Amino acid sequence: MMKRILAVCLLAAAFSVAATPAHAEPDAVQFFSNINVGSDTAVHDAVCFFCNVNILGEAKGDVVVFFGNIHIAGHADHDVVNFFGSISAEDNAQIGQDMVSFFGLVRLGENVSVGKDLVAMFGMIRAPESVTVGHDRVAFPGWILLGPLLPVVLIVWLIVHVIRSNRRRMYPYPPGM
Repeated sequence: MMKRILAVCLLAAAFSVAATPAHAEPDAVQFFSNINVGSDTAVHDAVCFFCNVNILGEAKGDVVVFFGNIHIAGHADHDVVNFFGSISAEDNAQIGQDMVSFFGLVRLGENVSVGKDLVAMFGMIRAPESVTVGHDRVAFPGWILLGPLLPVVLIVWLIVHVIRSNRRRMYPYPPGM
């Protein structure tokens, strides 16, 4: 029995010595501080709050920015998502899966490729004809959201204006004078 336990322990020790450590690109998560990925470096996921992400090299995971801008000159292997900012991709940049922008502008250079969908909700897409999108290209402009609100705002303004005008006629001087 002791020989079996000793053999199992020696075998486990041999496996642990022979194992090679795993190397993975680190994630970059920042608040109020920009993320810059150089042309010869890579990052796995890049998540940024109130800052910008500049990818010159490669993002092997997702790139997500809240209240900032994304600039891609290299490769983003997965999704690129931006809330309340702009996304720009230089000539020949590659996005492996989806590119999504909420309340922002998407500017793409020549020969940019998006693997799956390109979506701009309440924003605009500026892209030349040479841009390739694997699946759907959807642009839902902001005026569609704000358009129905304009008549409501005008009606409220008109009501307030009429009430103030009538009050001025009834009381030409401020009360208490």
